[in-house]
Amino acid sequence: MSLKNDAYPSSEAFDVINEALTSSDAERKDAVKQGNAVFAFTLKNKAGETESWHIDLKEKGQVGKGLGTKPTVSLSLSDEDFGKLVSGKANAQRLFMAGKLKVKGDVMKATKMEPILKKAQTVKAKL
Repeated sequence: MSLKNDAYPSSEAFDVINEALTSSDAERKDAVKQGNAVFAFTLKNKAGETESWHIDLKEKGQVGKGLGTKPTVSLSLSDEDFGKLVSGKANAQRLFMAGKLKVKGDVMKATKMEPILKKAQTVKAKL
């Protein structure tokens, strides 16, 4: 089941992250140990529509559509900025400081997201 939504080009990254998490049991357990949270992402596309995905690093170690169960931290940003973030062309702290990334919930947990997004970059590089 693909998590990609054509109206949100960067949503392909959720498939890549899910692939990285499910590729090996050790990777998944390591990510859950590091993250220990449910990260919800709400992306806004150029048409002004919003869609949500979540990365469960609390129990299952997988990615899904929707906000998930009780997200520890919710991140809202544009589809374009999310694309830059997962490709390594943007920094989460800079986006936050510029007001392009809004964080609700445990802000400290949001900092745990960087290594997970880096996994997406490594898997994408292998493709």
